[in-house]
Amino acid sequence: MIRITQLKLPVEHTPEQLKKKIAKTLKCAEDTFSYEIVRQSLDARHKDDKKFVYTVDVKTAAEQKILRRVHNNNIMLINKKNYQFPLPGTEKLEHVPVIVGSGPAGLFCAWYLARAGYRPLVLERGQEAQKRKETVDRFWKDGVLDPDSNVQFGEGGAGTFSDGKLNTLVKDPNGRNHEVLKRFVEAGAPEEIVYQQKPHLGTDVLIGIVETMRHQIEEMGGSFRFETKVTDLCIENGHLTAVEVNNEEKIPADACVLALGHSARDTFDMLHRRGVYMEPKSFAVGLRMEHPQKMINYDLYGEEENEFLGAASYKVTHTCENGRGVYSFCMCPGGYVVNASSEQGMLAVNGMSYQARDSKNANSALIVTVTPEDFPEEGPLGGIAFQRELEKRAWELGKGRIPVQLFGDFKLHQKSSVFGEIEPQMKGAYVLADVRSILPKEIGDSIEEGVLAFGRKLKGFDRNDAILSGVESRTSSPVRIVRNREGYSNIEGIYPCGEGAGYAGGITSAAMDGIKTAEFICEKFRNF
Repeated sequence: MIRITQLKLPVEHTPEQLKKKIAKTLKCAEDTFSYEIVRQSLDARHKDDKKFVYTVDVKTAAEQKILRRVHNNNIMLINKKNYQFPLPGTEKLEHVPVIVGSGPAGLFCAWYLARAGYRPLVLERGQEAQKRKETVDRFWKDGVLDPDSNVQFGEGGAGTFSDGKLNTLVKDPNGRNHEVLKRFVEAGAPEEIVYQQKPHLGTDVLIGIVETMRHQIEEMGGSFRFETKVTDLCIENGHLTAVEVNNEEKIPADACVLALGHSARDTFDMLHRRGVYMEPKSFAVGLRMEHPQKMINYDLYGEEENEFLGAASYKVTHTCENGRGVYSFCMCPGGYVVNASSEQGMLAVNGMSYQARDSKNANSALIVTVTPEDFPEEGPLGGIAFQRELEKRAWELGKGRIPVQLFGDFKLHQKSSVFGEIEPQMKGAYVLADVRSILPKEIGDSIEEGVLAFGRKLKGFDRNDAILSGVESRTSSPVRIVRNREGYSNIEGIYPCGEGAGYAGGITSAAMDGIKTAEFICEKFRNF
């Protein structure tokens, strides 16, 4: 197969023009080959001449003839390898594998185990996707929280109510990344996500995809139980024997995947009491910031709207004078800030977009890394204590509503009293407040310095009427549940997995780790 890189075309090009470009590059007729797009990225350095840049794989019977005729460093012969799931091991499983959590890690782990004949049982504390959506919508409307089914918990995990970004920095020579994208497409996602530089699935699309994957798993022999919370583990002589659910029923298990998500604080506490070894982990906290999407578009594209490019996204970083770094995270073009709380008396925010990304505002988390040295308590759960302290302040400041503040008032350490030109785009009630008072001084100072620095890169980023809201405290898991090379913890049979266990950061990397954990179980045990 021939791979061509650095194929550039205007952003408004047609598929026919791409094929003509390939034919011209290879000096052959258009009817002598077929092609597959491997990657599409945007070159917007020249705003009046924006181009898509492609990598394509070409199938043709005349490979050697073309390669002899064409001499170009961007044309090469490749041998593509498809992902291979391992063959089953030899050790006997007495019971079906239990998977705790139906976010991307748990869902993909279940999918691959089900296809390999292991008949996994998925336990999810929250509701199935449609019921969960109704529960979340009611929470945003009336403020009544369900601690077990919310933006953090339920079918699809926390990523279901997000922008649904599918890009990842994780490099995987085994091809799990591409495998995840293929699974999403087969479950109903647009085909373009396989090759786009920054693919995303809005929350409206994700709900249908996770439901489809659940049905696929069930058809392959797996099963699901919703509103089923793991409340304890039964351990004998360092081996798992059963999981307790809803404080009453015990389910026998000799292999249990903990795909908990980053917000399962009560479960982390239970695991700690049961002797599952975990460590405190650095993460980041900060605020959400909203700007007009048209302003961001103009900064990056040189025009307020472009039908071929959609809403623009940015990524900014800055090292502060105090030595801390501040950076954007989970940027949501054309999105909403959402109340993402999961515990009574505490408030956390996140960002979310629909597939169309057609909200008036762009929003992003502006966050600062915190380490175990910043935590108020020692031990593996110190980061959770830190998160809770901030979330309690946020809840008390807004009395359950999202506290918001204009950047001009943030600089002056004063409560905002009126909005400027920017209208908040939020899911959940909000109230004007002094958001800066939630944060430790060094974090508030870092965010102010960072925003001013970002304003020198993106015109208007530091405008006084830009809206800050908080607190963004759930950027990643505050703990890591340590696992060995065979994938299990210090308790044999317990397989920590995904973002909650500290091995991923986002939908795609969590799904990839779910596949990896399925491989661990397959390599050890024989199937049914």
